[in-house]
Amino acid sequence: MAKLYFPPIKHSIKPILSVFFFLILLSAKSFSMKVGDTLPKFEAITTDGKINSDELKGRWVVIFFYPKAFTPGCTKQVCSVQSGYRKLIEKFNVRIIGVSRDKLEKQKKFKEKYKLEYELIADEDGKIVEMFGVKGMLGMAKRKTFIISPEGKIVYIFDEVNVKEHHKEIEDALNKLASKGE
Repeated sequence: MAKLYFPPIKHSIKPILSVFFFLILLSAKSFSMKVGDTLPKFEAITTDGKINSDELKGRWVVIFFYPKAFTPGCTKQVCSVQSGYRKLIEKFNVRIIGVSRDKLEKQKKFKEKYKLEYELIADEDGKIVEMFGVKGMLGMAKRKTFIISPEGKIVYIFDEVNVKEHHKEIEDALNKLASKGE
């Protein structure tokens, strides 16, 4: 019976592993929504009941993603949006929805504790996070906000969010969009 011969490895395997892991990361890059895209179709459970994307057409919609309820940055963000909520409703008739991967019960407690008047989606399985291309570290949502026109098109995206002033950022963007007739 013949013996198999394996030549000795003369070079470190580290560069090969580095390339291998780089290729894995590259292939795992998620799709990202962009301005002009149509709102993806989805159904979800919110703190106020069920929702589906078809019922969002006909008015301005703000969908904002945040990593985790009750963390300092996320708390500042949802409270900032709440502080401008009434003005945004009166001025733009906007529907505001927050989304994270938290469980529904945690989202309900978050909403109750901070007296949030808008819905929070409990995207426990991460499908909506995936659809919008906002999957971050450890599968949590990246902090990102989308403004959707009454026709159901994404017309503005906040890739960077000022958590303390997010309501003002949203209002400024909606003012610009409304003045353009978007």
